Order: sequence, then C-alpha cells, then structure tokens
Amino acid sequence: MIEPRRTRFLATLGLLATTAVWGSTFVWIKDVVGRMAVADFLAVRFVVAALAMLLLFGRPVWRLPRRQLMRALLLGVVYGGAQLLQTWGLALIAPSVSGFATGMYVVFTPLLAGVLLRQRMPGIVWLAVVLATAGLALLSLNGFSIGRGVWLTLGSAMLYALHIIGLGRWSRADEAFGMSAIQMVAIAAVCLLATLPHGPALPPDRAAWAAVLYMALVAGAGAMLMQTWAQAHIPATRAAIVMTTEPVFAAAFAVALGTDLLTWRMVGGGALVLAAMYLVELRPSRSKVTGALPSEAVHHEV
Repeated sequence: MIEPRRTRFLATLGLLATTAVWGSTFVWIKDVVGRMAVADFLAVRFVVAALAMLLLFGRPVWRLPRRQLMRALLLGVVYGGAQLLQTWGLALIAPSVSGFATGMYVVFTPLLAGVLLRQRMPGIVWLAVVLATAGLALLSLNGFSIGRGVWLTLGSAMLYALHIIGLGRWSRADEAFGMSAIQMVAIAAVCLLATLPHGPALPPDRAAWAAVLYMALVAGAGAMLMQTWAQAHIPATRAAIVMTTEPVFAAAFAVALGTDLLTWRMVGGGALVLAAMYLVELRPSRSKVTGALPSEAVHHEV
C-alpha cells in the first residue's frame, strides 16, 4: 500500500526530530562515559527507559501478537548490540569521527536490503547515498585513521542498518507503542548482560544523572517510539538517508552552545546531506521513486 503523501511527510518530520535529539547527545555521552563504564551507563539508561515505557504502554504490549512480540525482541537485541559497540567506540575516538562511522549505515542499509530482501535500488537512491556519505565525511572528518574505536563503530553502523531494515519491514503504525516498549526491554537486557558479573554502577553525580535521564526518556524511549511509528510509513533506505542529518544537528548544537565554530566544512557537509535527503524524500516527483524503494512491503507478512 502506498502511504498518503501527508502521512509520509509527517513521518519524515518525526524522524528528523528524532535525529535532532540524537545529534544533541554526542557531547553528553562523551562526558558521561569519561566518568562511568560504558556498559553501566547504557544499562542504567535503558532500564530507566524500559520501565517508563512499560508503565505507559503496558496495554499495547499485552495486545501485541506473538509474532510481533518476537520480532520486537529481535530488533531490540540488534539495537542493543549497536549501542554497546557505538558507545565503546566513542570512548576511544573523537565524536566527529564517531558521527561519520556511525553514519555509514546509510551505505550499509541499501547494500543489506539488496542482499537480504533481494531489492534493487533505483539510481537516484545510490546518488543520494554517495551525496550523504560525502557530506558526512566533509562534516565530520579532519584526518582519519582506522583503529579499534573506528572498527567498533563501523560494526555498530552495520547493526543499525539491520535494525532499520527490520523495523521498516515489520513495523505497524497501530503497534508502535507496544513494539517500542518491547524493543526497549530487549535493549536494557542486552546492556545489563554486558555489566555482568558485578551489575551496573549508578551515575556518580547529579550532572551524570541528568544526562542519563535525558538520554533515557527523550533520546531513548521517545526516540524509539517515534522511529518505530515513522518507519511504518517510509522506506528503510529513505529512513537511513533522513537519519544522516544526525551529525548536521550535532554540529548545529555545538555551534549554538559555543563549543565549536561554524566552518565551511560544516556548511558544505550539511548541504550535501540535506541534498541527499531532498533527492529521496522532499523532491516533488518523489512518488515516482517510492514504488521502487523497499517499504511498500512493510504492510505484508514476511
């Protein structure tokens, strides 16, 4: 079924808002993991998020069909693994390099969709992928070396791509509350397992607690809910390209807060990322592209 244009537009705006929230977290995460173990930070963050979502959405969780319940658990495990790899990597590399390496899911998503779902991407999507990747590199990189932190982050990008594909394939708008809550429970479980045998340590001070609560409730629970709903309406590859605006928002927050200066690299890289998003989502003739993209099948059983 082709989604109404207005619904697709609202889903894109929601995904952009989610990405803006994620872009606001890079500096905070870098600060907190300097004072907390990565697994402890993620475990506390996602346990808080999972408890909040279960309290709010217990009834939608109870109504989920068994198949959707199992799918949500699988998606949560994949996302939890991606979070661990990304945050371990961020502890070892600069936030800008982490933003680029994480953003490589824009390349992995169409590649994996082609391999796993046997879907062919139109040329305009590959052009958008190239533009988005070039924009990410210009925006994020000023010298680049391949070390353990980069490899960990690229591994997380691969898992994020799998999560985007799975969510695009399985998400239903009327089940977004329940699926989001179950995914958050699975993410919390993965992160708790990573703290064994001692279990998670709590944040050391008020500033760390404030950061954890923001990332649990806004960048965690709220963002997962919006992404799950949005991906019921827009294709996986298109969602991945929209989400490459994350480092654009990260740079904008850094400039607005006075922690960084506006440079031609930021302007040029941001322009390329936005051009990529325009190609696949906002251009007037997008309806001609939609039929060839991988998500009209999201309303069909696998």
